[in-house]
Amino acid sequence: MSDFAARLTFADGKRIEFHGPADITKEATDAVVNAANSSLLGGGGVDGAIHRAGGSSILQECKRIVAEIGSLPAGKAVITTGGRLPAKYVIHTVGPVYRGGKQHEAETLAGCYRESVQIADDHGIRSLAFPSISTGAFGYPVPEAAEIAVRTVAEALPPCVHTVHVRFVLFDIAACKAYVRAAEKLSHQLLANSAIFERGQS
Repeated sequence: MSDFAARLTFADGKRIEFHGPADITKEATDAVVNAANSSLLGGGGVDGAIHRAGGSSILQECKRIVAEIGSLPAGKAVITTGGRLPAKYVIHTVGPVYRGGKQHEAETLAGCYRESVQIADDHGIRSLAFPSISTGAFGYPVPEAAEIAVRTVAEALPPCVHTVHVRFVLFDIAACKAYVRAAEKLSHQLLANSAIFERGQS
């Protein structure tokens, strides 16, 4: 997909793009991020869609991981094959269930994005697509989640050696607009890093 709703470009050429409405199972980035549950056995929303589109090989790898480490804690991430997806890899991360913001949900959500970017870079992955983690059944308010997501990725991406392109793939227009607003707001605070905000097409 060449069109984008907005993007942040850093001085070294790394960039964060925002797309929506869009389907993460069709993304041709090197890896996509799955908003998983701690069992890693699939579920509803993005999780179910990725497992259905990617096929049984993703589930088999998830089962092997669970056999080794048990359930995946919220804020952590693991990597598997992408199966039949256009993406070669899936990074599975477990977002927090929103309980009013008083149980360290913001820190946990930031951990999801930070760990996913780190795993991508560790595996030599150049491009990575994220959904809006925790904003579906887990109930995280989209505007708050967007600010955490955009800020965390903007902090995690510049030090990366291999990962140069992060794309947020948002399910609907409202979510996309929230992420674009968060990016524009953040860009005003990143002038020292020469981060340029640009609106595009969606």
